[in-house]
Amino acid sequence: MKRKDFLKLSSASAFFLGLNPDRLDAANIEESHHLIDKNSQYMGDYSAPKLEIVRVAFIGVGARGTGHARQIATIEGTEVVAISDLYKDLTQRSVDNCKEIGKGKRHNEIAMYYGSEDNWKLMLKETKPDAVFISTNWDNHAPMIIESMKSGAHTFVEVPMATTIEDMWEIINTSEKTRKHCMMMENVNYGRDEMMYLNMCRKGVIGDFLHAEAAYIHELRFQMEEQERGTGSWRTHHYAKGRGNLYPTHGLGPVAQYMNLARSDDNFNTLISYSTPALGRKLYAEKNYPANHKWNKLDYKNGDLNTSIIKTNLGRTVMVQWDETSPRPYSRHNLIQGTKGILAGFPTRVALEGGVEGVTKNHHSWAQGKDLEVLYEKYDHPLYKRLGTLAKKMGGHGGMDFMMRYRIIECLRNGKPLDQNMYEGCFWSAVTPLSARSIEDGGAPKRFPDFTRGNWKKTNPLSIIS
Repeated sequence: MKRKDFLKLSSASAFFLGLNPDRLDAANIEESHHLIDKNSQYMGDYSAPKLEIVRVAFIGVGARGTGHARQIATIEGTEVVAISDLYKDLTQRSVDNCKEIGKGKRHNEIAMYYGSEDNWKLMLKETKPDAVFISTNWDNHAPMIIESMKSGAHTFVEVPMATTIEDMWEIINTSEKTRKHCMMMENVNYGRDEMMYLNMCRKGVIGDFLHAEAAYIHELRFQMEEQERGTGSWRTHHYAKGRGNLYPTHGLGPVAQYMNLARSDDNFNTLISYSTPALGRKLYAEKNYPANHKWNKLDYKNGDLNTSIIKTNLGRTVMVQWDETSPRPYSRHNLIQGTKGILAGFPTRVALEGGVEGVTKNHHSWAQGKDLEVLYEKYDHPLYKRLGTLAKKMGGHGGMDFMMRYRIIECLRNGKPLDQNMYEGCFWSAVTPLSARSIEDGGAPKRFPDFTRGNWKKTNPLSIIS
């Protein structure tokens, strides 16, 4: 019997015996469409051929996409060639912004595509961009990524990479076959504190890693006012029908790179997850909208707050939390615990065994507030020292957005590996479907697929870029 036939029979047998096939050891399950094509290439440290001028197109120019288009247009070596959105006014706004930035020197011929769900496909066919930036409904990410790479474009997508494991595999297979970059744009990895902590971790300041904590705590019920178009018009439905942690990557991305997960040292292994009751969205809808309003007709099933625990191959733990409903201050948490100390965020604070030199006497006291200037002086990331002033001037979440966009173009023009590889984006995004499966199975552990097929062991750590 062929191995794949045996695996299919094993899964079928488990089903008929009343067992959950997900409980089978995922390490021994390798379906045929997950196998790398003989002509494909692993993309972990991939360097694409240099592009002297990066011809860029945008799909979706609403809340996030308009910022991508405007700032990319300011970066040397770019040419905006096309913009696509459902709505003519949003498309026209971004075209006007880019032409104004170019002022007759660049971005003069920008093709506009709007009014149809599939016009972005026509855009890819007619304009053949080098790079495509995607900022659309989560469910559209995977098909747009895949089609963009097949058309010959490097692809950059808003978080999450995709919403299902199957789509993530399809993205990986397409990228490896076409040899086109695919990066999920986790902007938080470019925050000043996050970059400083990465530098400190690489220098061994907190010793060996033990545990990390990450969160996305952001009360966004006001988005329910966006009922016909805008983020709330589609995201509200995810709060109703979804399960688990719907938005894990802002918190998880930075700590995963501190710990070097999926890059030579360690990797994601299993996840368990629990959610609170689903109360807040229903109460908010009842309070703020008529009884017959569409928001009051939804069955809000996803818990208000989700807590998931990841176990790595080396036995380290990562707590990931998500809450976009409860009335509380914003936080990404951002904590990494080592054998010699701890780095934490919201508020930013550091405690080290033996104390922070010139600031604290021991690890029982935090260095925080003005005391942090000593640490910024010593450990600020070299990339922040180079681009921080310009990034703050350009804006976008304190400058992290611009720094991310600048680095994307810089890497494409110089033929350098991207700061975030495709596999990391898939691992971070996989928390959503895996947390849903764990919740449905009473909190049972769920194993991460190895999206790298073992190649993480030979993938270089993210270097401290100067």
